Amino acid sequence: MIIIPKATYDDMITHAQEGFPLEVCGILGGIYDTVSANYRMTNTDASNEHFMMDPREQFAVVKDLRAKGLTMLAIYHSHPETPARPSKEDIRLALTPDVSYLIISLANADKPEVNSYKISAGNVQIEAIKVII
Repeated sequence: MIIIPKATYDDMITHAQEGFPLEVCGILGGIYDTVSANYRMTNTDASNEHFMMDPREQFAVVKDLRAKGLTMLAIYHSHPETPARPSKEDIRLALTPDVSYLIISLANADKPEVNSYKISAGNVQIEAIKVII
């Protein structure tokens, strides 16, 4: 399970909506399974079908997380027109071990959907999300 403050959960959805029709991406940090830091990242691919994070931004986030005593808990991205489940490309590129992969679907614009997955060596397992106040 990943535990996400409502403000962070809502910000991920807002980020996806603001970036529409392109995919957006970001990193969530925290301690154990509880998120306490949210970093909006640049999708350098500027695509509606895939994303690539800016390596300089990634380095800065990792440095900031370490300075705060936090770890990277999740990578999130949006699917502007498809369901909140990992694509074949998402699974192939899930190379960061021990993190959650959150997908925000805007396929139903009136009701965005967010799902979390653990992905390792091509194996995909859905993960519960607990949104807290």
